[in-house]
Amino acid sequence: MYNVLIGTSGSVAALKLPLIVEQLLTLDDAEVKFVSTHHSLHFFDRQQVKCEVLTDEDEWSRWTKRGDPVLHIELRRWADLFVIAPLDANTLAKISTGICDNLLTCVVRAWDLSKPLLFALAMNTCMLDHPITSQQVSILLEWGYKEIPCVEKLLVCGDKGKGAMAEVSTIVTRIDSELKSLQKKDT
Repeated sequence: MYNVLIGTSGSVAALKLPLIVEQLLTLDDAEVKFVSTHHSLHFFDRQQVKCEVLTDEDEWSRWTKRGDPVLHIELRRWADLFVIAPLDANTLAKISTGICDNLLTCVVRAWDLSKPLLFALAMNTCMLDHPITSQQVSILLEWGYKEIPCVEKLLVCGDKGKGAMAEVSTIVTRIDSELKSLQKKDT
């Protein structure tokens, strides 16, 4: 059994997260937990997600005194694989510069780099094409994180172009592939 941590940031593509979690739960060897930024909660109903949804409030409410578990560290220890989908421009900028001001970015900053971390960008085409985006993505790739490329289509904002998060099936297939790689290493 492998533990998959899904993180989501404040992109409209977060509305696909209940589907990603639902499909992941059909995989034989996956237990799933979900970390959500405050802004991503705008795009889906927490009740639709068929696993535990953790937020900044959980980070702060679970720790009351020295010796209590620290949630972002516990999640890092628990997870065998971390997937951030969608990764919006704001959270990409935070991660690539080391900012860790919410539960999601704290997990990333504390992440064990010997374990896989996948990310699926989602942003407007002009945001994706901005020169800083490729620099920030390059930093994540240098650290060993793996990109699930975004796709070209009509975006929710009405623009047509590249920047949409990869399809749910693509993300789940990539996660399954990573889990199978972990399985081979363990045998």
